[in-house]
Amino acid sequence: MAGMTRQRLGQHFLANPDWREQIARAIRVSAYSPEFSASADRGSDKPFCWIEIGAGHGEMTEHLASTGAVVTAIEIDPPLVRRLKHLSQRFPNLNVISSDVLQADIAEIAAGRRVRVYGNLPYYITSPILHHLFEFASIIDEIDIVIQLEVAERLAAGPGGRDYGYLSVATQLYSRPEIVLKIPRDAFDPPPEVASALVTLRLPGQDAKLGDIDKKALLDFVKECFAQKRKTLVNNLRSKGNADTIRAALERSGIRADARAEQLSLSEFAALERALEAESR
Repeated sequence: MAGMTRQRLGQHFLANPDWREQIARAIRVSAYSPEFSASADRGSDKPFCWIEIGAGHGEMTEHLASTGAVVTAIEIDPPLVRRLKHLSQRFPNLNVISSDVLQADIAEIAAGRRVRVYGNLPYYITSPILHHLFEFASIIDEIDIVIQLEVAERLAAGPGGRDYGYLSVATQLYSRPEIVLKIPRDAFDPPPEVASALVTLRLPGQDAKLGDIDKKALLDFVKECFAQKRKTLVNNLRSKGNADTIRAALERSGIRADARAEQLSLSEFAALERALEAESR
């Protein structure tokens, strides 16, 4: 039954100790990392904590807790929660929460601290989890996640590439993504069907360069631009005005009249949204 639960939850546990150590070094929580001794009091004027999503058997929890920083491990599977609570007896700085991360109040957990997030995320729910974390972007410094390689490539893709889409823009609005490690299937138990990657998202993202914008409204606009990827922006944005209005906004933004969403940078999306508002007045 437990196996069925884990399969239903999409969990693939990081079973290989060598890969756990590589990830620990990459996110600077290995005892062999130069930064390890300073991890617990990093930025003493701004106390920070770790929030771990999908802590599983505690494969990485022990690395995080060993730094001495406050760690909150979020896990939804009851048998795994019980195991993690045993681990908390060894580490008084470890708190275990039995919860769905999508329902978790990150600010309440952080209790005034800055936040770093680590997670080995179920593949099917990566995007909702990221959108939930971005709601708390103002208190998060870094997000380190193990996800499906194909999704990692989408997060980091730039304009013009085949992987570039709405999720790329949303991620880069809030963070600066980098694929740090590519992880093979056999590092996990059970092995997933595809390769994985460790991605680091450093905050803030490009929103810091865009000034005072309504990020939710901008992302709604971007989603509309990508509604049908093969179509031009003139076709996808018909709800914003007639073709002449949209072409005028594209010209005002310095964007070609036959452009598609996959060719636009984040700053160009923001400029086009503003231009369309101006044209419709």
